Amino acid sequence: MFEQFDLDEALLGGIQALGYKKPTSIQELVLPEAMAGKDVLASAPTGTGKTAAFLLPAAQHLLDYPRTKPGYPRVLVLTPTRELAMQISDLNSDLTKHTQIKTGVITGGVNYGSHKDILTSTTDMLIATPGRLLEYIENEQFDAREIEILILDEADRMLDMGFAETINRIVGEARWRKQTLLFSATLEGSAVLKFSKDILNEPVFLESNPSRKEKAKIHQWIHLADNKEHKFALLSHILKQEEVTRAVVFANKRETVQFLQGKLLSEDIRAAWLEGEMPQDKRNNAIDRVKSGRVNVLVATDVAARGLDIDDITHVINYDMPRKADIYLHRIGRTGRAGNKGTAISLVEAHDMLYIAKIERYMKEKFPRRVIDSLRPMHKEAKVPLKKPKVKKTTAQKKAKAKKIAKRKKK
Repeated sequence: MFEQFDLDEALLGGIQALGYKKPTSIQELVLPEAMAGKDVLASAPTGTGKTAAFLLPAAQHLLDYPRTKPGYPRVLVLTPTRELAMQISDLNSDLTKHTQIKTGVITGGVNYGSHKDILTSTTDMLIATPGRLLEYIENEQFDAREIEILILDEADRMLDMGFAETINRIVGEARWRKQTLLFSATLEGSAVLKFSKDILNEPVFLESNPSRKEKAKIHQWIHLADNKEHKFALLSHILKQEEVTRAVVFANKRETVQFLQGKLLSEDIRAAWLEGEMPQDKRNNAIDRVKSGRVNVLVATDVAARGLDIDDITHVINYDMPRKADIYLHRIGRTGRAGNKGTAISLVEAHDMLYIAKIERYMKEKFPRRVIDSLRPMHKEAKVPLKKPKVKKTTAQKKAKAKKIAKRKKK
């Protein structure tokens, strides 16, 4: 139970109002260490409660050590996308609604004037995307010296998006902080670990092993597509199935997203669309249309692969295959959340097979190949060629080759 962590009664009231019965595995790991003031490096799959795992200790710190004078935020949460920043803020407002803690949000894509209140009045916790916050720091509109706790959420995604230098600048500005918490969906590869060494002080490494109830139950399979026309026919057929009540369709380019949205409409499938260049009000409108049930399909680029918090997504469909295996993992994490069942379907052309092979190795499983009788592929699956291992030449072979070259030069 949450009472075991010595949380303030006001926070326990917020937890109860949200319907949280008992802590998830990542919350059980993080809360004691974070509340003890230690730096934390944590890895947890999407949908396992990691947001509350860092918000609750930060809120408890603010309650334990009340502010003595007006000023800038004492807790800063950096996150990769505008949508995720808003969702973190909403959850924090619910958790702290019985307290006097004031939460603010600073992101790109909105009018600069909308942040005036946050920059000029007292705010306790700030949720921000790195780019816009650094602008305010450089323009001397924001002072990071009062930050006591710095939280980096989805650090792997922020690094993928090219925010490393920006984050390092902000980290430097907040160098008087007492604690840093870094969260990542995956710690595969060296980027996050190397990055963490520069900003964390003797961190506790925590990796959750979600219970069966928490784990995403995602059924994954692929359909082979002969060409673009065949692939769209597969997509249309799948989206018309009764069990597809709420779906996200991923494409790699915004031009493809716009094409699909129009093409689906011609098939009497109403879809909202989301991509990186959209103004914030249109992005919010697209998400609201899906959340409210006015449409049941969202077509998106990978800007929505992180931080998109829409309940009960039954299907994720990869219209275009991602080029990196970890992006595939983040995409399918939109479904099967909090122990619910989900389905991830990939529509695969011949040129995608190399990426399928990489993803299967990363996921440590081979995806079933399925066929729709009325849309059977004409072509067989393309085999991924195996790379021939390089054979090192012996010293004798090297000398023989050198003699041949020398003879050619004499001629």
